[in-house]
Amino acid sequence: MAKRRKPKAKPRAPTRRPVLVARHRATPWASEALDLDRCERFLLHEARLLDEGKFDDWLALFTPDAWYWVPSEPDQDNPHDTVSLIYDDRRLLETRVRRLASPRIYSQEPRSRTSRIVSNVSIEDSGNNACTVRSKYLMIEYRRDSQRLFAGTAFHRLVQADGAIFIASKRVNLVNCDAPLDGIVVPF
Repeated sequence: MAKRRKPKAKPRAPTRRPVLVARHRATPWASEALDLDRCERFLLHEARLLDEGKFDDWLALFTPDAWYWVPSEPDQDNPHDTVSLIYDDRRLLETRVRRLASPRIYSQEPRSRTSRIVSNVSIEDSGNNACTVRSKYLMIEYRRDSQRLFAGTAFHRLVQADGAIFIASKRVNLVNCDAPLDGIVVPF
């Protein structure tokens, strides 16, 4: 009796879906260089974590010595000369995330719903296992029957360590950074 041959499996087409990164695990693209496509996927992943309120997972994207800065003046060259809207080191980021996780955070009653758009991603400079990525940014925040728009340019310093991508620094230049802004609680 002759054996039947199994049909060959069709190769899968590559997808453009962002790959989710589990906390403290290597990314599936760990052996790849930090190219534009990989950096863009990482930024989309970060935006998705923030939109879904997964702040602990977002915090895990930052290096131990990372900082997160939102200047209060256009073209502000450092966070030490004047007050910033946000200037957090890793410890303050941890405090921010802990507050956001608290059920008693009055400034988030009810919780904000957000939607982020990341576009125009470009690599400004790159080196060994690190690069600075520039992107345009739009965040819509809806809370208490009111909608706010935040737009600007984000600069991420991305580094590869232990086979994963991490944020060494993040700067968000809001278009209206010098305008009167109500309390900013949700990270950009």
